[in-house]
Amino acid sequence: MSGIPLRWRREAVAWERQRPTWREARPASIAAALRRAQARASGNWYVVADSRDVRSDRPLGRCVGGVEMVLWRDADGAAVAGPGACPHLGAPLKDAAVRCGTLICHWHGMSLDGRPFAGWDPWPVHDDGLLVWVRLDALGGEAPTERPVVPERASDGEAVSAVYTGVGVCEPEDVVANRLDPWHGAWLHPYSFVDLKVLKVPSEDAVDAEDALVVDVAFKVAGRAVVPVRAAFTAPEPRTVVMRIEAGEGAGSVVETHATPLTAAGSDRPRTAVVEAVVAVSDRRGFAVARATAPLLRPAIRAAAGRLWRDDLAYAERRWSLRRQGRFPG
Repeated sequence: MSGIPLRWRREAVAWERQRPTWREARPASIAAALRRAQARASGNWYVVADSRDVRSDRPLGRCVGGVEMVLWRDADGAAVAGPGACPHLGAPLKDAAVRCGTLICHWHGMSLDGRPFAGWDPWPVHDDGLLVWVRLDALGGEAPTERPVVPERASDGEAVSAVYTGVGVCEPEDVVANRLDPWHGAWLHPYSFVDLKVLKVPSEDAVDAEDALVVDVAFKVAGRAVVPVRAAFTAPEPRTVVMRIEAGEGAGSVVETHATPLTAAGSDRPRTAVVEAVVAVSDRRGFAVARATAPLLRPAIRAAAGRLWRDDLAYAERRWSLRRQGRFPG
C-alpha cells in the first residue's frame, strides 16, 4: 500500500454489484473465533464507563450483570466504584451528592469516602485514562487479576480519542460475534466501507499470536474519494475486540469494542452495552491541529460510531433473537 492517503475510485462498483462475501464468511469460522475469545481470561474485569464520565462533582450510576453500582472520584481524583444501594436503607446512591470526594446519601446523609464503611465495600477499579474498568469477582467467577487486559494504544497526548456507548437487546457474545465478522462491512455499511477483502483468516485452533483477522478496506470520504488501510481484528479477552490499523493512513490507530452485560445471566430480555473507544493517530504534521481541537472532534467521532452501531446492534439483536428461538444457522 502506497504512502498516498487519498485514492480516487475510478471504477466504483455499485453496492448490488460488489463481490458477494457470504461464501467466505463461514459460520464455522466466526463461531470458532468467538469460542477462542470466550476461552480467554478476563480476570473478572468489566468496562463500565468513559473515564471522562466518572467525575468528582457528581456520582454515576451503572448496572453490570444485574449488579447495581455507583462510581465517582475521591478527594485524590481516583475513580471509586461500589454497590449502588446505600447500606443504611437502600437509597439509590446514583442520586447522592459528591462533596470534596465524599459521596453523601440524599436520604439520611450517610457519607462514603471510598473506603469500606457500614457494610459498604468498594470494588477494585482500573482507570486507564480512557475507560474505567471494575472487577466483579462474584459475577465473573474467574480467578481475579490485578489489572484488566487493556489493549495497547497510543497515549492521550499523541492521539485523538473518543468513546461511544450504545445499548442493545442481546448478549455480549452477539456483539463480539459481530466484530469477528468483518465480511459484512461493505455490505451492511456501504456509507463507510468499500473494497473490503479479507486477507487472513486464523485456523480454528489458532493460538493467541496467530489469532488475527486481517483485512484490506477503504474508508469512504466523499464521492469516489477513499482512504485505503489494512486492519487486523483481535479479541484479547472474552468481551473485547480490537481493530488496529496496521498500514495506510492512521497506522497505529485502534478501535476497541467492549461488550458489557447490563442484565443478569439468563434474563428473558438481556441488554448489553457497547462501549467503543476510538483512538486515532497520525504522523502527519496537520494532526497536531486535530489533537488541539480534540474536544470539538469527539462529538463527530461518536456520531460516526453511532451510525455504524445502529446497524451493528440490529445485527447483534437479530443474532440473539434467532439463538433464543433455536433458529440461528451458525
